[in-house]
Amino acid sequence: MKQKFLFFAFTLFSLTTLSQTKMRSLEELINKADPGWTFVKEWIDSAKNKVEILSVDTTKAKDALFKTQVTTRSPMGAIIYMTGGLLVDDGWIRILGSGNTKLNRTLPDWNKGKTLKDSVETSGFLLIADDVIGGFFILNGGIFRKDVGKVYYFSPDNLEFEPLDLTYSDFLLFCFNNDLNKFYEGYRWKNWKDDVSKLPGDKVYNFVPTLWTKEGKDFDKNSKKAIAVEEQFGLNIYFRKQLGIDK
Repeated sequence: MKQKFLFFAFTLFSLTTLSQTKMRSLEELINKADPGWTFVKEWIDSAKNKVEILSVDTTKAKDALFKTQVTTRSPMGAIIYMTGGLLVDDGWIRILGSGNTKLNRTLPDWNKGKTLKDSVETSGFLLIADDVIGGFFILNGGIFRKDVGKVYYFSPDNLEFEPLDLTYSDFLLFCFNNDLNKFYEGYRWKNWKDDVSKLPGDKVYNFVPTLWTKEGKDFDKNSKKAIAVEEQFGLNIYFRKQLGIDK
């Protein structure tokens, strides 16, 4: 059931967001007969990790859903339409929805104007989530040529696009249930929960030395400050170019 559900969701994403010129109406996008929120809410209710559902503004949700052009039968559409976003593990991971005071970014507006590489088209992907250390989760719509429909991690410790071999729904389940301490091993500091709980959803921590340098690997000696997530994303892209990773 889940695989069939995922195929349907990504098919809609790929056909509409990346190539379709005719925009579907809200009436076509809102699925009342088989809403995806039923599945997502069950996953959240049974999650091992703490998941906070951010309250939704109906007007903003409709606008974000229309701009994204995915149906509410899909997990992505359900999160956009039913939530302002999701905060996982005390806010360490922020999954984008239709925006909230705690996460003042909508999925479609956050993606507007973003580019990953100069050598390829700027379309063909969606930034779906990010974390407080400046890592970004990307849904591949074709920009990486293979693994279409899978999630990549734009890692702050090497500036590479790392394939996670997860669909969007698999990514949600990963966030909800996997051992995130293990995934972020070496990059969580003492009292991180207190710091992260106070960090606005439009900011991340910037580290000096940067995490991708040899010196930055000694994480306990790094200094950190909160900067705009937009700025950190731009820095990651800039340093990829400067280091010759994008050729």
